[in-house]
Amino acid sequence: MKSEILYPGAFPMVRVYLAAGESVKAESGAMVAASPTIDVESKMEGGLLGALSRKLLTGEKFFFQTLRATRGAGEVLLAPTVPGDIVVLDLDGVSEYLVQKDGFLAGAQDVRIDSQMQSLSRGLLGGEGFFILRIGGIGQLILNSFGAIHKVELKPDEEYIVDNSHLVAWTATTTYSIEKAAAGWIASFTSGEGFVCRFRGPGVIYIQSRNPSGFGAWIRQFIPVSE
Repeated sequence: MKSEILYPGAFPMVRVYLAAGESVKAESGAMVAASPTIDVESKMEGGLLGALSRKLLTGEKFFFQTLRATRGAGEVLLAPTVPGDIVVLDLDGVSEYLVQKDGFLAGAQDVRIDSQMQSLSRGLLGGEGFFILRIGGIGQLILNSFGAIHKVELKPDEEYIVDNSHLVAWTATTTYSIEKAAAGWIASFTSGEGFVCRFRGPGVIYIQSRNPSGFGAWIRQFIPVSE
């Protein structure tokens, strides 16, 4: 599987090239177009229990699309639901990424997707719920964001603070904790930040330039309220 990002920026697509017999798993509804050699299947990644855990615990869709080049080589065009960047990562069978629930767009056939439980405090305070996606395996992993994607590389013991709503993914080599954005509770909430993640390297963090919750709140002010 090879891929190419088209129209990078606010409204990108990704073109995935598949050799005969190859397949790519993608978020349900992500396919824009495909060659006539491609068949679309609906698959529960990790079986019924794995699919149920993602749906009920992370909010991810119950099914993934599996797009397979069954009648010869071909291409697939994929696009995320929200406007924002796409990043392609190469998994080597050793490195793993923790991904927030809306960050996964597609992955090669040997990419493994599991649900990982966070601690009680992280689940309650982190803004992403008790479960996140843990993704490993071999091949390309394609992530999407709301807004632009910014990459932060951390050296051993280097720290970096990220607002929870701006997280896309981070390597499993990092450690992190949830804490108040400011010294006091009132200051944390009146600042508009609430809780943040303090990461410690080594590792890589991918963050998004836009806050989905903040954008939703901005939209709601223009929606008429019936009395």
